[in-house]
Amino acid sequence: MNKVIKSLVILLMFPSLVFAQVKYTVSGTIKDKKNGELLIGVTVKIAEKPGIGTSANEYGFYSIALPKGNYTIIVSYVGYEEQRQAVQLDKNVKLDLSLEQTSDKGTNLKEVVVSSGKKDKNLSTAQMGTETLNIKSIEKLPVLFGEKDVLKTIQLLPGVKSSGEGSSGFSVRGGATDQNLILLDEAPVYNASHLLGFFSTFNSDALKDASLIKGNSPSQYGGRLSSVMDIKMKDGNNQDYNVTGGIGLISSRLSVEGPIQKDKSSFIISGRRTYADLFLKASDSFKDSKLYFYDLNAKANYQINENNRIYLSGYFGRDVLGFGNTFGTDWGNTTATLRWNSIINSQLFSNTSFIYSNYDYKLNFKSGGSDFGLNSKIQDWNLKQDFSWFAGNKHAVRFGLQSIYHTITPSRASGTATSSFPKDSKYSWENAVYINDDYKATDRLTVNYGLRLSGFTILGGNTYNIYNNGVLTDSVALGKGAFGKTYLNLEPRITANYRINEYSSLKAGYSRNTQNLHLLSNSSSGSPTDQWIGSSYTVKPEIADQISIGYSRNFADNNYEVNVEGYYKNMLNQIDYKNGAEITFDAGKDIESELLFGKGRAYGLELIAKKKSGRLTGWISYTLSKTERKIDGINNNQWYNARLDKTHDISVVATYQFNPKWSLSGLFLYSTGNAVTFPTGKYELNGQTIFQYSNRNADRMPAYHRMDLSATYEPNKLKRLHGSWTFGVYNVYGRQNAYTITFEDNTDKPGTTRAIQTSLFRWVPNITYNFKF
Repeated sequence: MNKVIKSLVILLMFPSLVFAQVKYTVSGTIKDKKNGELLIGVTVKIAEKPGIGTSANEYGFYSIALPKGNYTIIVSYVGYEEQRQAVQLDKNVKLDLSLEQTSDKGTNLKEVVVSSGKKDKNLSTAQMGTETLNIKSIEKLPVLFGEKDVLKTIQLLPGVKSSGEGSSGFSVRGGATDQNLILLDEAPVYNASHLLGFFSTFNSDALKDASLIKGNSPSQYGGRLSSVMDIKMKDGNNQDYNVTGGIGLISSRLSVEGPIQKDKSSFIISGRRTYADLFLKASDSFKDSKLYFYDLNAKANYQINENNRIYLSGYFGRDVLGFGNTFGTDWGNTTATLRWNSIINSQLFSNTSFIYSNYDYKLNFKSGGSDFGLNSKIQDWNLKQDFSWFAGNKHAVRFGLQSIYHTITPSRASGTATSSFPKDSKYSWENAVYINDDYKATDRLTVNYGLRLSGFTILGGNTYNIYNNGVLTDSVALGKGAFGKTYLNLEPRITANYRINEYSSLKAGYSRNTQNLHLLSNSSSGSPTDQWIGSSYTVKPEIADQISIGYSRNFADNNYEVNVEGYYKNMLNQIDYKNGAEITFDAGKDIESELLFGKGRAYGLELIAKKKSGRLTGWISYTLSKTERKIDGINNNQWYNARLDKTHDISVVATYQFNPKWSLSGLFLYSTGNAVTFPTGKYELNGQTIFQYSNRNADRMPAYHRMDLSATYEPNKLKRLHGSWTFGVYNVYGRQNAYTITFEDNTDKPGTTRAIQTSLFRWVPNITYNFKF
């Protein structure tokens, strides 16, 4: 790795030694002709030099360096007409391009595309464990309550496992749910679920692109061990005004977009709300109850000149749940991103972002003359500076920095029902610098390598206790504004792709990731009141080293593809509760005293086979995996199953286009049940039955499986109005999957115990009308 770093430094300091023969560049941005949306990952090649090409970055910018001469640029992207453009290079040329969708040509592209971009992207890119979701492709997939959902869709991919029935929480390659970095227009989202996980926070009508990277992320990403979910909102149509929306059984949504000044600026506003509470009011028993969520996405952009554009985007969402004056809770996210894109020159692109993110929850409970309140929040202020340098045709270099100021207010209680007092917020400062190079070494070999230096500093304004196996040994009081302990970590990343032939490739990679924010949860599927904490004098940064190897093979002109990846991940400083942990909100109780630390390991094999064109499209994915923890003080210091360990996980997804009006979609899921701890015995004390437990997570929930079906009807377009109906059934054959299993004394047979299974959904029909004009 030292040689790699030295080579990269030499490259950055003395680029003329390598690229002296390059004289001119052709560069610009690529957008959708119909709506002006910048396109991500568009392939740009040179007809006269087949070995030379590039892809547009996430802001639609591309750059190619060539000797003086006349060339033909070929621009291609799945779902768009290929474009050829002649260019004469005797100086640097700025060439902005617009692509036309194939559907606008009067043809229908019958594809369900999980990976957008070019059809053989899985063979040509060095990036491993990456899936890019085409938002249009998820519209017809059957989902719970008829809501298309990007987080539910990624759970159908190999290596990604659902936290539980209806939950939008997910585990990637053995990681916990908090080990996924979820970004919305670069802003971190700390709780990506609505209605206790049955919906995600992401309204697909407002989204343009979503990418999932399973561990082997480029060095511009950091802060989580297992994955990056990078979601980008639409910019808004700068050519015409559009209204889209949908009306379902329990929720509706509406989006409006259009130009502020045609070709120069645009906006989009998208809102969504459920109305299950309206049905509750029809019942005398629940007429005073509240059960709904709402969210709002908004974005605007303005082109200052041909080289500079600014964006302002935001998200606000809230869940509200209450039962009269007795119980009430609400939680939600707020994010805002101000971004400035600048084309500094034909080879250098800059993105500067100021980002705000906040997640908080509140809970109130009243009984008799007493009341109880609980609240917590995590708030970030974030500055990012990122540069893309197209340093010749063999190197695409990314470098930059990131600085985040965290404020974490721990769960704190108040009211007459508790003796607690408010807990002070804790502050920290997280910084990183990074550099990454996507290097086309030969026509067959591509290497993506980089280095990230991350730092986490504990800031003053609180007292930090130091524990050893839960025993208090010391404490550190930091005055306001003081700097405490700093953790520094180097994170090398490298992946390589070797193109064996036209139809197959071999990949391998290694990456190190660190994490300084940790989520403490005491439920199987997550709860809004789960608590975030930062690294401290007791809690060390989590570290994961992952190695992976993969093979890809395409068939029939890239219309079929098979991808296989194997991985091994070693994790340090993993966190779990000690046996019999007392999780209370007492002001004198420090949650860190209930924690134990150790290591983890995860390994597995992932397989996905896709059919991407024709009337029948879809994919089959399978994951074979093992995830374990070893923590001193738990399970006699032996390895034990992690909570989200699942040996087998299978997804089958298919869509069949009968004709231009009717299509049928279905999916089938099967997975091994989550690891759990069931009682192995019991005894009676003071008239109460006390259950005894043995090894941690030594038992299993029953296997999970279900089938969903949906049909979509698209009538003929009426002038500007384009509508469609979706009819679906969730859990077609009525499988009663276990959500929880509890144990109690069997009153019918004294001295015995019975298990009580709770299931959430047996059959859930849905009807949704979608429209656009």
